[in-house]
Amino acid sequence: MPAAKAQALFQGLRMIDADPAADAAALERITMWALTQYSPIVAVDAPDGIVMDTEGADHLQGGEEPMLTSIANRFHAKGLTARVAIADTWGAAHACARAIGRETVIIPSGETIRAVERLPISLLRLPEKIVVDLRMLGFRTIGELSATPRAPLALRFGPEIGRRLDQMFGRVSEPIDPIRSPEFVEVVRSFAEPIGAAETIDKYVGRLIVQLVAELQRKGLGVRRTDLIVEKVDGTRQAIRAGTAKPARDVAWLAKLFRDRTQTIEPGFGIEKLTLVAVLSEPLVEQQKASSLVDDEDADITPLIDVLGNRGQRVYRVAPVASDVPERSVQRIAAVGKDVTEDWVHHWRRPVRLFARPDPIEAIALLPDHPPASITWRGKRHRVKHADGPERVFGEWWKRDSELEAVRDYFVIENESGERYWIFRSGDGIDPETGPHRWFMHGIFG
Repeated sequence: MPAAKAQALFQGLRMIDADPAADAAALERITMWALTQYSPIVAVDAPDGIVMDTEGADHLQGGEEPMLTSIANRFHAKGLTARVAIADTWGAAHACARAIGRETVIIPSGETIRAVERLPISLLRLPEKIVVDLRMLGFRTIGELSATPRAPLALRFGPEIGRRLDQMFGRVSEPIDPIRSPEFVEVVRSFAEPIGAAETIDKYVGRLIVQLVAELQRKGLGVRRTDLIVEKVDGTRQAIRAGTAKPARDVAWLAKLFRDRTQTIEPGFGIEKLTLVAVLSEPLVEQQKASSLVDDEDADITPLIDVLGNRGQRVYRVAPVASDVPERSVQRIAAVGKDVTEDWVHHWRRPVRLFARPDPIEAIALLPDHPPASITWRGKRHRVKHADGPERVFGEWWKRDSELEAVRDYFVIENESGERYWIFRSGDGIDPETGPHRWFMHGIFG
């Protein structure tokens, strides 16, 4: 609407001039970040989107659904609202991401037609002039357009409508030209005759790794994330990503990481180009080992972490956080990194297994300071034989106003079978403002 009308409707409305050039530059920066985080094949989906081919890379994020949730949450943490969709084709994902009313959506494989048939034709990525003319002819949805014979449409509008429909439904491939940075270390091998045998692929990948490591060594870098881009004769691309827990340029080790994954490559009619890209690298200084006739025990578990990580396992360490609230006193950090100097400071023992969220239980106890005589947890009753406590934990009022007077009283209890649990009562047992006086299970001792 006109600016004057908008200001009349909304008092105090702030008007900011659009800056398309700055928006495009910001979108390119976000796309480059997504390349290093989520997929080897990422491109700008102008004017307001990003397209990623996550096949072969989503397992590194724990699967499609955790990956989508992670993307949406990370954008939300930066104050940006994102709509994220996964579908069989670029066109379907583009349309669904802009049509959904929630943050994430996954279109099951083979369900593209059913997912997009009721969407407006404006999401078909057609020129605005064609969309306006189609609406004048009575077309409103993609399903209506796809059900119309192609010949009359092609005669009037040219091949663009048929091409976009075929791309959306996967009848014609639409390769993504991945974004690249001049800072990336990249080596390429093109073939006059297409290759396809697994042994041949491994051989040339090994040679590319030698070239990549030589270039990294010249620049004093070690690679943390490496992408192998496979370009096929039919114009499609396939990508494999290998990551390491710390900077590396060991030819044998990098070759092994890729050799474990190259069997997933589907050469089709043949591969005409291989590209190896170091998308994430860090400075790496050569370390000289001291000469010795005694074999030192190698305590480095980085190779194991690399193997598990490239198989899709999430490997991390647990580190302390300065908080008296138990579930806030831990954080996940990188599996390999600097040692954490902080430590937990508690006068009372903590359980081996701490639940991420306290589990409600029923308890029979004499208030305010006595431990329960028995508890019922998940339908099973436990008679308390021994108990220790209470240990009082106060709320963090500087973080949340609702915790100004909140307290918890923790008890260590042991049942007749010798099993020991960590339970707490929400509240001090007297004042209702300190908590509802309900009981919870929060951990299990070994």
